[in-house]
Amino acid sequence: MGRLFGTDGVRGVANQGLTAELALGLSVAAAHVLGEAGAFEGHRPVAVVGRDPRASGEFLEAAVIAGLASAGVDVLRVGVLPTPAVAYLTGALGADFGVMLSASHNAMPDNGIKFLARGGHKLDDRIEDAIEAHYRTHTLGGEEWKRPTGEAVGRVREYNEGFDKYVAHLIGVLPNRLDGIRVVIDGAHGAAAYVAPEAFARAGAEVVHTLGAEPTGLNINDGVGSTHLDRLRTAMEEYRADLGIALDGDADRCLAADADGNEVDGDQIIAILAVAMKEAGTLRRNTAVATVMSNLGFKLAMEREGVELVQTAVGDRYVLEAMKEHGFALGGEQSGHVILLDHATTGDGTLTGLMLGARLAATKQPLADLAAVMTRLPQLLINVKGVDKSRVNTSLELAAAVAEAEAELGSTGRVLLRPSGTEPLVRVMVEAADQVQAKAVAERLAEAVRTHLG
Repeated sequence: MGRLFGTDGVRGVANQGLTAELALGLSVAAAHVLGEAGAFEGHRPVAVVGRDPRASGEFLEAAVIAGLASAGVDVLRVGVLPTPAVAYLTGALGADFGVMLSASHNAMPDNGIKFLARGGHKLDDRIEDAIEAHYRTHTLGGEEWKRPTGEAVGRVREYNEGFDKYVAHLIGVLPNRLDGIRVVIDGAHGAAAYVAPEAFARAGAEVVHTLGAEPTGLNINDGVGSTHLDRLRTAMEEYRADLGIALDGDADRCLAADADGNEVDGDQIIAILAVAMKEAGTLRRNTAVATVMSNLGFKLAMEREGVELVQTAVGDRYVLEAMKEHGFALGGEQSGHVILLDHATTGDGTLTGLMLGARLAATKQPLADLAAVMTRLPQLLINVKGVDKSRVNTSLELAAAVAEAEAELGSTGRVLLRPSGTEPLVRVMVEAADQVQAKAVAERLAEAVRTHLG
């Protein structure tokens, strides 16, 4: 068995890799590890537990709650809410930790368990490692653990106020209302299918149409949401809307569409918000954070707008780490994970969409004009499989091929070779002034990777 915790909790096919027994055991382990670390000292521990609408979330939620209560943790069950809502409520309610059951943008058969520390923050890797070690020792190894009895067992309470409390929080942090803005929302049949339309309506927008707003437990991310934008694009023109918002299954990411149905990706969204926050004086240290995979056009736009850019490894966890370490307020990824750290501890798709809407309302400009702050350069990505990815940074021959490509592209292009963190392949990414050049350079570099690392 490999490491259970990945970059975003524990994930797998529900009832195969991710079983009720695993969910229960990890929950018991989390309660014990956090207790031994002193997180519950002097009071009865409390956990917030939420989930997305997946059918498997019903039995996994029951297993998690059973594990926590059996370990003496009181549980506030908030039901179906977005990951950022569970994170917010964990902090707002003063809970000791939170648990979210979701596999984000993955297909319905998958699910996942994410533990959140006090305040709604991601657990440190060392705590995750300790939880996993405890699980292996006690649940798999059969070593007994101290079980509370009588009044010491955990109690379970429905917390139905979570929906309204979270929506009120979203409305409360907006710089202005969204009156006059016509919006189409695609909720991915996921955790924000009801939250997002309600939040936009309360903020003053006219929600003219919703997609992915009828979760059955079986249809999450199925042809809708941030990974399937075709229906949103079509609806934008049909309903003559100003702003289209597409969320993923747990609503921690957001992509957008303008009035003509053109996609506005995470880089463009961050660029729009960076300019807005700079004008408002809320862009701390005048800096935005993004990953090395962000489009070169984004970097050039930030330079032109006088915004400093810090780039990290790929993954929203690395963006968040840099933001926390240096006190930055805005960061994210091209995929639509946008973190507004003054208002959320994780990416929040609904909040991101609301902030976009607020910018439209404040400037009276169409989204296409706001998105034009940056020009996306053609970007081509090739995955080269079956090579020794460990030698990407040590092969002299490959370094020479990269140097030749960079010299050809000059200041209007970029090359990035990155070993996959989960697969035996190397990702070759090339940006250039036009698609033909990007394709030619990328294919040449991909062949060099096969030749020198094969």
